[in-house]
Amino acid sequence: MRPLSKRILALSLSTALATVSLTGLSPRARAADSQPQPLALPDSIPVPRDVPFGGTIRLSVDATDLARHIMTVHETVPVPAALAATGGDMPLFYPMWLPGDHSPTGALDQFGGLVVKAGGAPIDWVRDSVTVSAFHIHVPKGAHALDVSFQLLSPVSPEEGRVVMTPGIVNVQWNQVALYPAGYFTRQIPVEASLRLPRGWQYGTALRAQSAAGDVVTFKLVPFNTLVDSPLFAGRYFRRIDLAPGAAVPVTLNLVADKPGELEATEAQIGVHRALVTQANLLYGSHHYDHYDFLLALTEELGRIGLEHHQSSENSGPRGYFTDWDKTFAARDLLAHEYTHSWNGKYRRPADLWAPNFNTPQRGSGLWVYEGQTQYWGYVLAARSGLMTVPQVTEALAEVAAMYDTRRGRTWRPLLDTTNDPVIARRAPLSWRSWQRSEDYYSEGQLVWLDADTLIRQLSGGRHSLDDVARHFFGTNDGSFVTSTYEFDDVVKALNDIQPYDWATFLHQRLDKTSEHAPLDGFTRGGYRLVYTEKPNEYVTSVASMRHVTDFSFSLGIMLGKGGTLANVEWGSPAWQAGITRDAKLVAVNGEAYDPDVLREAVVEAKDTHAAPIALLLQEGDRYVTVSVPYHGGLRYPHLERIEGKPDMLADILAARH
Repeated sequence: MRPLSKRILALSLSTALATVSLTGLSPRARAADSQPQPLALPDSIPVPRDVPFGGTIRLSVDATDLARHIMTVHETVPVPAALAATGGDMPLFYPMWLPGDHSPTGALDQFGGLVVKAGGAPIDWVRDSVTVSAFHIHVPKGAHALDVSFQLLSPVSPEEGRVVMTPGIVNVQWNQVALYPAGYFTRQIPVEASLRLPRGWQYGTALRAQSAAGDVVTFKLVPFNTLVDSPLFAGRYFRRIDLAPGAAVPVTLNLVADKPGELEATEAQIGVHRALVTQANLLYGSHHYDHYDFLLALTEELGRIGLEHHQSSENSGPRGYFTDWDKTFAARDLLAHEYTHSWNGKYRRPADLWAPNFNTPQRGSGLWVYEGQTQYWGYVLAARSGLMTVPQVTEALAEVAAMYDTRRGRTWRPLLDTTNDPVIARRAPLSWRSWQRSEDYYSEGQLVWLDADTLIRQLSGGRHSLDDVARHFFGTNDGSFVTSTYEFDDVVKALNDIQPYDWATFLHQRLDKTSEHAPLDGFTRGGYRLVYTEKPNEYVTSVASMRHVTDFSFSLGIMLGKGGTLANVEWGSPAWQAGITRDAKLVAVNGEAYDPDVLREAVVEAKDTHAAPIALLLQEGDRYVTVSVPYHGGLRYPHLERIEGKPDMLADILAARH
C-alpha cells in the first residue's frame, strides 16, 4: 500500500486527466462513449375495466390422468366484436395473484402445451416479455372465437410443489386450469365450466351442477372470479354430511380420504361440526353465502392446504382425523378458521387486498385483521363448538404465547412488516424463522386480539366484548355476497363504536413497534400467566405426532424431524449458542445413538448445574462434528396458570353461546 499523500496525489491527477480527456472529446466521440440507458417497458396489456366482456367462456377440464398427474384443458374464448371486425392483439392472462395466498403463487411453472386456433387454423402466440403470465394472441380479422388448449402438469411429488392429483383424490383449482382475457374485471367475464372425473368418483364444490352426462359434469354459469373462488375436491372415497339440517341456508361437509375407513365419523363428531355452524351464526349474526361447502381431505398423499373461499374452503386433515380423535385435536381449529374467513377476508376485506383481476398486485397491510383476528376466532369457535375442548385450546394458546414471547426477531422487525412476507418469502423454508419472523401476523395477531377482547371486557365492566365488534363489523348486509372493503381507520371506528378508547394508539403500539416480548396482557388481564413446567403441553404433543417431529423448542431450542434431522433451531437458544444449524442430522447424544427418548433423558440428567454439557454428534453433509451444549434447564413446556383473585375472562371467551 502506498503512503496516503501519494495516493491522494495520484487520485487527483487521474481525476484531472479524466476530466481533460472527456472535455477534449468531440461531441460525436462523447456520444459514442455515453453510458447505456434503459429501454422503456412495453405497455401492451390493457388495464382492467369494469365493463361486460360480451361473451361466455366455455371451459372443459379432463382430470382423469391420475398416473401422470396431468389435467388437460380446452377453452373456447369469444373474441369481442370490435376486435373481430379488425383483428389484432388479444392478451390472455394465466391467474397469478390468488386471494388467500396474498402473493403471486399461480402455477405458471406447471403450465404447458399451449395451442391456440381460430376457425380450425393455428394462431401464433407470444408471451409478454415483462408480464410473463400474459400471452398475446394475434386474432385474425373475422375470427369470433379462440380455441385454446393446454395442460396443467401438476407435481408428481412434493419436491416439485403441492400435489393435487393422487390415486384416490383430485383437487381442481380453477385458477390453475384457465386463461382469461385481459382488460376486464373478472366479475364481468361469464364462464361455463365442465369437468371429467375418473369413473364413479364423487365431488364437492360450491359450484352447482347444471347437467351431468357419464363422468362429465357441467356447472352453472358463473363469473370468472366466482369460478376461481369455487375449487373442487373429488375422490374415490367420498362422503357428504349435512351440517345444517332443515336450515334455509345449507352447509355441507364434503369428505374425501385416502382410505374408506377414514370417513367413519361418529354422531358425536358430526355434532361438534354442526355446532361450529351454530356458534359462527351466533357470533356474526349473519351469513354471506346462499350455501357453504367445507371441503376436507383426510390424507397423507394430497398436498396440505387450508384456503378460504366465500362459499367454501379447501382443507386437509390427517389420517385419523375421526378415527384417532383424541390425538388429532390440534388440526381441528382449521375448519373454524377457514369458515370465519367467509365473514373476515371474503366479505369484509382490507382495501389493498381487493383487486379487479387475478394479475393485479395485492398488498397485505391489513392481514393482522384478515388473518390475525381469524386465527383468534378459529380457536374460540373451536372451543365453543366442541371441536377442541377448552383445556386443549388453553394449551394451544399457551404454546402461541411462549413461541412469540421468545421470538428474537421481534426485537428488529415490527409485526406490521411481516404482512409483506407472503410476497417476500412465498412460504418457502427459512434458515432462521425465529429471527426472520415470517408471517407472524397470524398468531401474534391472535394475541393482539385477545388483548383487545379482554380490554373491552374490562373497560365495559363485562357488558361488551370482541363478540360485539365482530357482529358490528363483519355482520352487516346479511345475505350479501358483495365484498365490503375497509382501512385502518374503519377498524378503529368499529372498536370505538363498541367501547370508546384510544384504539389507534393501542394498535400502533402493537403493530408498528419492536419489543422484547409478545403482547401477553390479554392473558394477565384475563386471569392467567404463562409458565413453563416439565409436564408436556398436550397441544405441542398433538402437533408433533401429526407432523412426525419431536419438539424441544422451549428447552434446547430445536425441533427434530424424522431420522433426527433438525427442522428448526431457535435464534438465541442454547442450541444456537452452541453453533447448531437446521438441516444437520443428530446422530448421537452423549455417545448413544439418537432417538427422541435418549435426548429427553439427556436433558433431564443435565438439569443438575454440575452435570456435564450435553454432547451431540451431528452430521453436516459429509462432515461429522461433536457439539457441547451447556444447557441445565431441564425439559420446559408452556402452560397457562390461573392467577388467584382475577376473574377468569378466558373461560367466558371460550364458553359456548346459546
